[in-house]
Amino acid sequence: MPARLDSIIRVGLAEGAAPGAAVAVGRYGRLVYIRGYGTLDYASDAPPVTPTTIYDLASLTKVIATTTSAMILEEAGKLDIDKPVAFYVPELNAPDKAGITVRMLLTHSGGLEAYAPLYSAANGSLRGRAEYLAAINQRPLQYPPGTQTVYSDWDMVLMQAVIERITGMSLDQYADGHIFRQLGMIDTRFRPDTNDRALRARIAPTTQDSLRGGRLRGTVHDANAWALGGVSGHAGLFSTARDLAIFAQFLLDGGTFDQVRILSPQTIARWTSRQNVVGSRALGWDTPTPGSSAGQYFSPRSFGHTGYTGTSLWIDPEKGVFVVLLMNRVTLRGEATRHAQLRRDVADEVERAVLDAPLVNWESLK
Repeated sequence: MPARLDSIIRVGLAEGAAPGAAVAVGRYGRLVYIRGYGTLDYASDAPPVTPTTIYDLASLTKVIATTTSAMILEEAGKLDIDKPVAFYVPELNAPDKAGITVRMLLTHSGGLEAYAPLYSAANGSLRGRAEYLAAINQRPLQYPPGTQTVYSDWDMVLMQAVIERITGMSLDQYADGHIFRQLGMIDTRFRPDTNDRALRARIAPTTQDSLRGGRLRGTVHDANAWALGGVSGHAGLFSTARDLAIFAQFLLDGGTFDQVRILSPQTIARWTSRQNVVGSRALGWDTPTPGSSAGQYFSPRSFGHTGYTGTSLWIDPEKGVFVVLLMNRVTLRGEATRHAQLRRDVADEVERAVLDAPLVNWESLK
């Protein structure tokens, strides 16, 4: 696998997927492969990517911080996902929002619009949780709750509010204390301290934005997350391939890593299972569909997620495999599209390398 995987990633980078990438592959409790490729940026003096290069995870935040926090709270009996969101967040009091449950947020079926640039002047230059919650409450639903699945950032902004009301802590504080520090994920955090020169040097930059002070490096790329203070349920988390390998193995091991138990195997199995026959969504997580970033061979029981900046994580519990692929496809050169095929190619090569289980093309069977 290493030689073929090297070739696949190097070709993808050469064809413009990103300036660099970090990959981690594990199976049955072993870190089989972890490596950095390319550089942090396209600049001639940019340092090489390593397994400890820090990437803006974008929407991987939804599953790593927000969903996992919600899983912990449900298992502790503090969160009932079948209660209305308004039970936990009374500000969500518009009549058309009354039927939205926490479960609907987690399956992206609450009726909310997919996205709106609420941070922009055209939408009132909103800032902070209170203004965002008020706007989400006021904006009309796009469909009756529970009747469709439309992936929406607002679902996880509201999930953040639910978590913070239950815990009395901000999402970053709760996730750090109950997930990241427990697992030894030392480089995983919201709002990394860019005044630390050594830390800043390890962060892969993204785009240029005059609204946010120039080149973004350690500042979240997603502008709504930025307007929310850099800590949001849908984006804002930064991490490394090394740390995400720990996180993936923790899930494969049934909620335990290095003798630290955070979740039960039953909770993980239930939350990562597809919730209905018409959509691909699990609770917070996604599952493979034809053409998805999971490629052709990840089993139907697999679960994963992607991030807009070029990040992805897929886990196959049937084969005990995980694949972490981190990239910064959003750079001064624009927003690359070659990353999408590279994700699939990497996933396929990892599955082909598993020789003690049948290789089934699940896409061809759907």
